[in-house]
Amino acid sequence: MAGRPEIKTLKNIAREIRIEILKMLTCAGSGHTGGSLSIVELLVGLYFYKFRCDPKRPLCHTRDIFILSKGHACPALYAVLAHMNFFDKKELCTLRKVGTRLQGHPQRGLPGVEISSGSLGQGLSIANGYALGARIDKDKKRIYCLMGDGELDEGQIWEAVLTGAHYKLDNVCGIVDYNKFQIDGKVEDTKALEPLKEKWEAFNWEVLEIDGHDLKEVMDAYDRAETIKGKPVVILAHTTKGKGVSFLENQNRYHGVAPTKEELDRALKELEGE
Repeated sequence: MAGRPEIKTLKNIAREIRIEILKMLTCAGSGHTGGSLSIVELLVGLYFYKFRCDPKRPLCHTRDIFILSKGHACPALYAVLAHMNFFDKKELCTLRKVGTRLQGHPQRGLPGVEISSGSLGQGLSIANGYALGARIDKDKKRIYCLMGDGELDEGQIWEAVLTGAHYKLDNVCGIVDYNKFQIDGKVEDTKALEPLKEKWEAFNWEVLEIDGHDLKEVMDAYDRAETIKGKPVVILAHTTKGKGVSFLENQNRYHGVAPTKEELDRALKELEGE
């Protein structure tokens, strides 16, 4: 997209994406509600502003690469890709159905999906591989990898952090959905991450800390990340699990649970009344 879109436009897109997420999850009767809603602005700010891609040529060699390492949040990615016409929106209602391309975790073969993910901890290593390949090819593409905060419990993430710094992969932009919850409860009670900013800095990454629901801050961070040379960048995005629907926010019981039909109706009244 040429130039920076208006915040109002992106907010409307984010609202529409949330509606699609809730509808498809309710239709499926299963899936990850809270962690899908928490990453909406991060995806909207990326895809509708900074990300270089062509839905008509999803495998174009010059495209940027997006890796959803926290693959269980794929309803948000599916809604964004459909909104951008990578595939027909009608397909969203097939989420988690037998034979669908919209599996419960992203699967290669769906336009716009680069890797099959969901086994947590692997995305950043794959991002490094893409980045090294782009360097060899003298390709200007950027690689974005969205991770969950609970996913940072995985040792492979920190191996990848070391690798990214060692090879000075300044075409890598990590994004942490820091919504403070994971499947077992609060992150701080399961395996505390703080001081998280200082840990990434100690591994020689440039760290940008933002409100992950403030679209201006999100776009500013993507702009800033592109200017950093000689080291990779990670965006620590403070978010709210279940963001956008009052009775879903910070409710970890919706980590892997879809809304009921009654809850969907309540949620749509909130979102459509904005």
